[in-house]
Amino acid sequence: MMNRFLTFIFLTFALVMLSASCNFTPKSSSGGDIVVASKGFIEQDILSELLAQQIEHTTHLKVARRRFTSALITHQAIASGKIDSYIEYTGTAFTVILKQKVVNDAKRIYASVKQAYAKKFNLEVMEPLGFEDTYAMIIRGEDAKRYNIQTLSEAAKYTYSWRGGFNYEFIDREDGFSGLAKTYGLHFAQSPRTMESGLIYRALLQKEVDMINGNSTDGQISRLGLVVLKDNLHYFPPYEAAPIVRKETLKKYPKLKQAIAQLVGRVSADEMRQLNSLVEGELRDLKDVVRQFRQAKGLADNS
Repeated sequence: MMNRFLTFIFLTFALVMLSASCNFTPKSSSGGDIVVASKGFIEQDILSELLAQQIEHTTHLKVARRRFTSALITHQAIASGKIDSYIEYTGTAFTVILKQKVVNDAKRIYASVKQAYAKKFNLEVMEPLGFEDTYAMIIRGEDAKRYNIQTLSEAAKYTYSWRGGFNYEFIDREDGFSGLAKTYGLHFAQSPRTMESGLIYRALLQKEVDMINGNSTDGQISRLGLVVLKDNLHYFPPYEAAPIVRKETLKKYPKLKQAIAQLVGRVSADEMRQLNSLVEGELRDLKDVVRQFRQAKGLADNS
């Protein structure tokens, strides 16, 4: 009986170790000197490719690309050394990774994230790229023009006759619809519809709803002629896009920091929306879109 028990324990341990080895991809086998990652959606894929091309064409280092599915998984990958760099949003780093309460001061959030990441994870948080991707309250362009509204405070005067349509996460989040409605006094004609994220833009265009939530850099905004209402009371926290890099990697490749620094302040929110639209809406090749963007911005190229 004891022999059977020991055999069972041994087999169980072997299976666990085999499973762990299958889920771990050593950086040395990635085929690159540097590994950059995406958190798993279109905008992140674009930013990851921008980071990769910038490194490749200014340092001649080989860059491998990885794609994950969430902020937490991507953070775990860089903290454990599986990847070297990715683009994170400061508000996400502050609230999701560091688990701090939401604040609305962009400089304070950036400084806190930079200090904590260096101390806790030995990661360098570089300066932001020039845009933030936060929640956005969106209406049709024709309505913005008809009522002459640009802000959420102005929109609150008309929502009594409007219908809202929001995704499940926005309805459930503590910093989502409930707090927003209270802050701005938003009262809709009926309880807002809850729907899948992929359906809310269609619902707005078909006039099934009159206000939706999205992300501030969604490609559909410019492509469909929609308007993002200004969060004039600063309800939503800042989510500035900033490169995160392992300090050990920067030490190993001294030219890397200068190469990435050339991206600082070079991507506006409008430009990010356009890039998203080209890839997601027009189905353009992602690498070509990023290559053309770099050329248009005159980014250094030593190739």
